[in-house]
Amino acid sequence: MSVKYLGVILDPRLTWKEHVDVKVRKAQNSMWACRRVCGVTWDLRPRVVHWLYVTIIRPSVTFASLVWWPGCRTASAKRKLSRIQRLACLGITAAMCTTHTNAMEALICLPPLELVVQIEVWSAAHRLWSLGCLCYLHPNRGHSNILMWLQQSDPVFNMGIDVIRSVFNLEPQYRVIMLTREDWTKATGAPPAVKGLVWFTDGSRMREEPGAGVYGQSVGRRLSFSLGRYATAFQAEISAILACVYKIQSQNRSE
Repeated sequence: MSVKYLGVILDPRLTWKEHVDVKVRKAQNSMWACRRVCGVTWDLRPRVVHWLYVTIIRPSVTFASLVWWPGCRTASAKRKLSRIQRLACLGITAAMCTTHTNAMEALICLPPLELVVQIEVWSAAHRLWSLGCLCYLHPNRGHSNILMWLQQSDPVFNMGIDVIRSVFNLEPQYRVIMLTREDWTKATGAPPAVKGLVWFTDGSRMREEPGAGVYGQSVGRRLSFSLGRYATAFQAEISAILACVYKIQSQNRSE
């Protein structure tokens, strides 16, 4: 009995045969749907068919290949994957049905599909290992031996990559106070609820000339500057905020 989990079909012996068969069948159905609009004298442009295959159909086949990649190493699985790419090559080149698959792949620079799966697996395994996210209970069995096999095949894969793992800080060190217009107008200066410096920023487009301005109420500083002709209103707003930050940093104040 097989079970499907997160798009991967797990069979009792982890041969991945059923998963490969399902992926191949779905990809073939998608390619035949594309072939209905591809003929010898009328069809989609080759660039469009190539885009459909590379960006939609092929990623659907290689999805989660880090788990089921041992199923691509058998001769029968390679033949099944080759059928998908052959349909894509015929749709791109509009060649005769007797044209050899390898010749069409070389003509349009498409590597064999089993090699694409292998590249995806190598890239994912090396990236996860470098980030410290790849850990197996049995690193010498089944799909778990990809890391050992990868590092033995080429010493370069024993090196890490210059990727910084994301760290999320969900506890902000600030608080937001939403004041009404009356809070600002009923008294001179800043309202009592506002502690520290008070700065105003603005960016806009006036007569096709975008610009930004900064005003420091607490320190009595003003700054305005033009941004040329091609800046958008959003870019003007961001430039005003950046200029305000630089201005505050130049004051060397502790507030």
